[in-house]
Amino acid sequence: MKHAQSLVRRVCDLAGQVTCIDDLRHDAIDAGLVAAVEDHDTPAIFDWLMREVSHQGISDAVADGYMDRHGNVTWAAIAASLATSPRCDKLHGYWVFTDCRYHKGFQTCAAPDQFIDCPLPRHHLRNGRLNQTAYSLFLFIRDIAGGDIVGWIDRQLADHAGSTNLAAARAALVDPLRHVYGISDKVIAMALATLLMGAGATRPGWFEVGASFIAVDTLVHNFLVRTGILDRLAAGHPYGPACYRPGGCADVLIGIAATIDARRFNPGFPKVFPRFVQHAIWRYCAQSCFDICNGNQIDDRGRCTNMWCQLYSRCDRLVLHAEPKKPEKAAVLSST
Repeated sequence: MKHAQSLVRRVCDLAGQVTCIDDLRHDAIDAGLVAAVEDHDTPAIFDWLMREVSHQGISDAVADGYMDRHGNVTWAAIAASLATSPRCDKLHGYWVFTDCRYHKGFQTCAAPDQFIDCPLPRHHLRNGRLNQTAYSLFLFIRDIAGGDIVGWIDRQLADHAGSTNLAAARAALVDPLRHVYGISDKVIAMALATLLMGAGATRPGWFEVGASFIAVDTLVHNFLVRTGILDRLAAGHPYGPACYRPGGCADVLIGIAATIDARRFNPGFPKVFPRFVQHAIWRYCAQSCFDICNGNQIDDRGRCTNMWCQLYSRCDRLVLHAEPKKPEKAAVLSST
């Protein structure tokens, strides 16, 4: 752990974004999120969430370009489509929306006899998974959150008011959302961190929980592998869902963040600020920021040879070739 703390502290010194809270709040204001949270404007928050969800699995530039050309699904559009009482039983409620299997390319689904009348395929999204995610999320908010996503978050966090157990508070939000079709732990962490920190800072418990979220993409995971942090902690695992399991990347970063007083970077920060620590690692690696520890700069068939990296002398420089290489893609703080 001392090895991990030493490396990550240095990364925070070099790449920590000391204005990240202010930047996040300004972005939330510009996106209309602050007003939407204050007004309990669920349709506006849903529309924003669907844009965030649409970034998964592809570069932000490609996803944004597609949405700019074709638009995106909205709360109003889905509400109107369901108001026609579609015949498909899967669209009758959140708990029965399972095994839809809509495929955009083949124009097929699990109920082909009802396909022609189904509203779900009519939204021109990038792929069929996003259509399913949109309806699953809509039905979750309508049926589980009572149509008020802000009120639902308040209720989920109310049982943890005043508690220092942020893991339990995070779980109160994340565990139910894990069952929404097509939304990964990483996407949940990205979206909730932005929503809670940027738009809900004045609501009880929102900022503290949001600041504790960790978003693990391939850049962050591969940094923890290359530097030897995961290996030394006997926490090795392939990139993916295991990053959020007990002892995975998220737990490792939360443990490291607990040893770093973030107030020395900005007095306005909370003392323990996992989101800041994780984002500093992302910035150190990302091509759009410091562009140091990534697959473009390192031939992963061998050890890193970048002697100019300020971590070089203390980094274990482990080889990644034992793991299937993933595209290292991430977004800005508002989404990563």
